[in-house]
Amino acid sequence: MRMYLALLLAALTWQAPPDRQRLLTPSDPAFTTPAPEQSRVRLDTTAGVVIIEVLRAWAPLGADRFVNLVRHGYYDEAPLFRVRPKTWVQFGIAGDPKVAQAWRQRTFPDDPFRETNARGTVAFAFAVPHGRTTQVFINLTDNAATHDKEPFVPFGRVVEGMDVADRFFAEYGEGLGGIRAGKQDAGFAEGAGFFRREFPKLDWIQRATLVTR
Repeated sequence: MRMYLALLLAALTWQAPPDRQRLLTPSDPAFTTPAPEQSRVRLDTTAGVVIIEVLRAWAPLGADRFVNLVRHGYYDEAPLFRVRPKTWVQFGIAGDPKVAQAWRQRTFPDDPFRETNARGTVAFAFAVPHGRTTQVFINLTDNAATHDKEPFVPFGRVVEGMDVADRFFAEYGEGLGGIRAGKQDAGFAEGAGFFRREFPKLDWIQRATLVTR
């Protein structure tokens, strides 16, 4: 019985190996495929499993971008590089520097703001209007007072594993900072090698997969 359950779980979470060449070509139509109206993304991290429910009704363009990046392996081996305890955790600089650089300026339009930045919601970071790319954060508290007026537009929410998100390694604090800080160049230039050398205790997303329920 246990073997059967293990095989079933593997079948539900399996997806094809990432296509690096496709990730190096952000203009590929595969990255604009509409996401399902509702889907779940499993983040296998060094601290445990986090499951995000993606709701296209909340932010269709954000949902499409996130789901398609997950589908093609963008977030595999990505550092959880910016953690402000009890506030947020941010990720989205690819471990492969060539992939990270290919997507750095690949912006997409803002979605209309619909859902508040409550604890557990997930949204894209940005520096300027219509400037979202690949970087995502999880709200570790209710950030409505500061984030709703920007607005940061949630496209999903953590439905399992908030306790895991709460314990991501946070002693580096802002680390490279967010997109607006202007200090992320080295992370994009060197990818995983930079983060492992300069921030060796960070937690990582080992693999991000779409989960079939």
